[in-house]
Amino acid sequence: MAVFSAAALFAERGLADSARADELLEELQLPDLPNWQRVEDALWTEWSKSGSASMDLLLKRGRDAIEAEAFGTAIEHLTALVDHAPDFAEAYNSRALAYYRSGLYGPALSDLAHTLELNPRHFGALTGLGTILEETGHDAAALGAYRAAHAIHPHDPDLEEAVHRLEIVTSGRTL
Repeated sequence: MAVFSAAALFAERGLADSARADELLEELQLPDLPNWQRVEDALWTEWSKSGSASMDLLLKRGRDAIEAEAFGTAIEHLTALVDHAPDFAEAYNSRALAYYRSGLYGPALSDLAHTLELNPRHFGALTGLGTILEETGHDAAALGAYRAAHAIHPHDPDLEEAVHRLEIVTSGRTL
């Protein structure tokens, strides 16, 4: 009789979700992709699956609090999520957003780094990194982050515009 631990079940689930996320990331690379928003939305859905209903509820509560601009509450929920699911990249990414919206750039940058350690192709985390770097006057580094995000998600017009804008700024030309 085989005995399965919760961790083993979550790990198995994570592998399946990772495979689906990989498929969606490959689809984003297709040059002609008129429905890229659908693919992006599906990818966010995959990244938001922790493998645990309790952890998914904490993520939802944290995101709802961000939407309500209750950033302290969001940080509390998302910190509980990070504490209970330290290998869940989206927990860190969501908390980074709450920190950023609270003006806490240091903790936001730390959480973005954790997100990217766990999921190096997380274009949302790279975009967030680029945003903070740009806002703090580190244009060349921001350009690098935006370029990395754009390489993963070449259909996002906001990323394309950010790359273009910072290429001009860092080249010494004017807009």
